Amino acid sequence: MRSVRGQLNRFHMIQSLLIANRGEIACRIIRTAREMGIRTVAVYSDADAKALHVRQADEAVHIGPSPANESYLVGEKIIAAAKQSGAEAIHPGYGFLSENADFAQAVQNAGLIWVGPNPDSIRAMGLKDAAKKLMQDAGVPVTPGYMGDDQSVERLAKEADAIGYPVLIKAVAGGGGKGMRKVDAAADFAEMLQSCRREAKASFGNDEVLLEKWITSPRHIEVQVFGDTHGNVVHLFERDCSLQRRHQKVIEEAPAPGMNAATREELCCAAIRAAKAVNYVGAGTIEFIADASEGLKADRIWFMEMNTRLQVEHPVTEEITGVDLVEWQLRVASGEELPLKQDEIEIDGWAIEARLYAEDPAKGFLPSVGRIEVLSEMFRFGARADFGVEIGDSISPFYDPMIGKVIFHSTDRAAAIDMMKDELWAFNIWPLRTNAGFLFRCVDHSAFRAANISTGFIESFAEELIPSESTPTRVIDSALGNEILLTSEDLSDNFGEGASKALIGFRLNSAPTIRAVFHGNGQTIVADTPKFPGLDIYSHHAIRHDGGWILNDDGQNYFLSTRPNNTGQASAADGAILSPMPGKVIAVDVAEGDAVTAGQRLLVLEAMKMEHALTAPFDGTVAELNASEGGQVQVEALLARIEKAAE
Repeated sequence: MRSVRGQLNRFHMIQSLLIANRGEIACRIIRTAREMGIRTVAVYSDADAKALHVRQADEAVHIGPSPANESYLVGEKIIAAAKQSGAEAIHPGYGFLSENADFAQAVQNAGLIWVGPNPDSIRAMGLKDAAKKLMQDAGVPVTPGYMGDDQSVERLAKEADAIGYPVLIKAVAGGGGKGMRKVDAAADFAEMLQSCRREAKASFGNDEVLLEKWITSPRHIEVQVFGDTHGNVVHLFERDCSLQRRHQKVIEEAPAPGMNAATREELCCAAIRAAKAVNYVGAGTIEFIADASEGLKADRIWFMEMNTRLQVEHPVTEEITGVDLVEWQLRVASGEELPLKQDEIEIDGWAIEARLYAEDPAKGFLPSVGRIEVLSEMFRFGARADFGVEIGDSISPFYDPMIGKVIFHSTDRAAAIDMMKDELWAFNIWPLRTNAGFLFRCVDHSAFRAANISTGFIESFAEELIPSESTPTRVIDSALGNEILLTSEDLSDNFGEGASKALIGFRLNSAPTIRAVFHGNGQTIVADTPKFPGLDIYSHHAIRHDGGWILNDDGQNYFLSTRPNNTGQASAADGAILSPMPGKVIAVDVAEGDAVTAGQRLLVLEAMKMEHALTAPFDGTVAELNASEGGQVQVEALLARIEKAAE
């Protein structure tokens, strides 16, 4: 990345920085601060006492119990930690207190430097309804919808009818995909409104909503802007963040596919007008929704919201412009002018980012928590890996389950996608479940490669994108053809010493077919060995672990063992509905004795500030129910048991 380090600076550069965050973004900020010679201070909760960002910082201060609302969300503790450690500035990262205007003001009132926009700018853009009105006045086009003060169910339902279904309910104080619901029909409006308000209240302390027209072929395009205290504002071009699940971004790229020069110019100029309307200072993102049914056209792109902070996806902008945005943040907060003028910022090549989460796509993307015992290196194919964990670290049930981000930069989009595919193909982590296999299928999908994308992409192709929980036959076949995996010890578990010696010793001539029994992922697998063991090319990465093998199939990990009691990971009995993490039961839809169908929602668990629906695995009857609305449950607690219907 292009750097201005070492240039003569007549301003006082920040010397010590407290990072009011955790995980991947804290590690990211520490990296740049260290390169700039700035001392770093981490903060941590009980759950993060041994976390990577704590180990990397020059100093760390404990700020409270594990729940975020008792630690990372308590501004007084953050400011006290800065005073205690002698830090002169606070960088909020993203999430937590990063867009809290009152906290930003409190930091400044304490005589500390706030690495972010002015509190008034945060307030102006903090409520989506007020922000949209402000943008209209500034000449920025906004999405059709309702932003009124009347928040009654009756008025909102009436406005939804007037807008026309489908409509989008959005929390006015929302962000990060939380507090958003698409409603397809009037009959579902009241229920979806209630769910949206619950999540908004839990996440932001504000359950007010606005309504927007749901755009049929939407693309999510955003523009990175940057301002300084000298009145300069520039853009660093656009990003496309259309691949989303539950309104949370999954894969981001820059620039946006199909963006022509004229549309880019109008879009980026609109973004600068938006930033200037609130006297913006620092890094910010203007988010737009585009109706791409006829391609990207300036008159079919509307303002959605502004994020008054650094974005999770900022690395793709860094990769195509050569700019270190965190360095710019620290320089601007120190009083410097922007390091580059608009005509000095250019697009170089293409960048793509994938967010790796500890979650299980095969089980409705439920978070997967616990200790990381295996984690592959992420630099084999030239990846930039912004991670917040290492081997031995844990994913906690108290916070977002992001492991990190993988970013590739190349000459063009096709090359960047190929690099990403190769990296995800070989990714190994255990025993946590991850979305790596899901991400692989996204970037390898023909529609994605053809840039035929929208915010509904994942929903449209879900069956093709979500890996099977069962171990595919091709993984078994490939494993059996690998002499490194099938040792004499492994085979003797199945057949006895004589049979295994006869098989492993064979190389040149035809070998007898021998039936092997494998166990893993709750399955018992019977498979025949290949005719020529050891001669097939094993096309899936494999790692020896805990008396078995972790096998990789296009990013999805499976565990196999010849020992019946070794599954590598605990699995529930058929029909057992277990809590995937500690949380609160906020809805119970069934009672004991009820008949249910496969996929039917049984109950809703609130954890990690998100609602997680637990569904019936097959047709049957609720034989046991141990959950009640409002009850707190622990990880792997038996919430319900479904008895399979007689065939």
